[in-house]
Amino acid sequence: MEQATRAFYNKRGEILVKNLKKRHFDAYYCATREEALKQVLSLMPEGSTVGWGGAVSAAQVGVQAAVHAGNYNVIDRDQFSDPAEKLRCMRECFNADFFITGANALSIDGQMVNIDGNGNRVGMIVYGPKNIIVVAGMNKVCPTVEDAVKRARTVAAPMNQQRFGLPNPCTCTGVCADCLSESSICNQILITRNCKPAGRIKLVLVGEELGF
Repeated sequence: MEQATRAFYNKRGEILVKNLKKRHFDAYYCATREEALKQVLSLMPEGSTVGWGGAVSAAQVGVQAAVHAGNYNVIDRDQFSDPAEKLRCMRECFNADFFITGANALSIDGQMVNIDGNGNRVGMIVYGPKNIIVVAGMNKVCPTVEDAVKRARTVAAPMNQQRFGLPNPCTCTGVCADCLSESSICNQILITRNCKPAGRIKLVLVGEELGF
């Protein structure tokens, strides 16, 4: 990464951490993926029950692999091909000690935006698991919450569609068509403007480009 980009992310990350803490998030800035992995693991005591969903950024950091290799009780829906087993895993995550996910966008004033198809991921951010750990690259940071919502819908969702291959307009065009497709992944939009209970959501910012 270019030195100027690194310096920009470091300065912006410092401001965002302060703003997130004002909104009662537990927030950390890590310059590299390696630092971020150490930070995430330090938050989860051994023996904890850990699950995840929609966590491409965390996977890029190496969180899921480290959890599988460590002393944790793991809930991983990707280990199953049967839809019923996948659903069971998603429901089990509501009682997890830690649920790991990403953010589709963040505003510089400390608000988090997520968009979801089934609603399990945003549902768990709102209520359920004892702790939420969010791993997010600095490419997710937007000037305003309105820009963050726009990013979630017009950047994150169309990019994720390329991964899922669902029969939606943006899969073909790469452009949001504000569709009402039954297979849309833009059914739930969550803006988390404050963290309650305080500190339940632990946001680990990474000074790199991660996820979608």
